[in-house]
Amino acid sequence: MDSILTPQKADQGWVMEIPRDMTRALGVPDGSLAVLYVQEGQIEIEVLPPPSPELKESVRRIYEKHKDAFEEMKRRGD
Repeated sequence: MDSILTPQKADQGWVMEIPRDMTRALGVPDGSLAVLYVQEGQIEIEVLPPPSPELKESVRRIYEKHKDAFEEMKRRGD
C-alpha cells in the first residue's frame, strides 16, 4: 500500500477514495468512492462511481457563481 488511507467523516458515515489496485479487484472504475457506515454492529460499504465530467463541470460552475457565499459560510463555521 502506497499510503495510509484516512476516511473522511460525513453525515451518514465515512467516505474514502478506493485505491486503484482495489478498484481493479472489485471491477469498478478508478476514482470510485467507498462510503462506510455502521449498521447493526457491522461495517457496511457502498461503492459510488466517480463523478462524470458533466457533474464536475456543473459543480465548478455552481461554486464559481456562489463562491462568495461559500467563503462566508466557511468563515462562519459552515
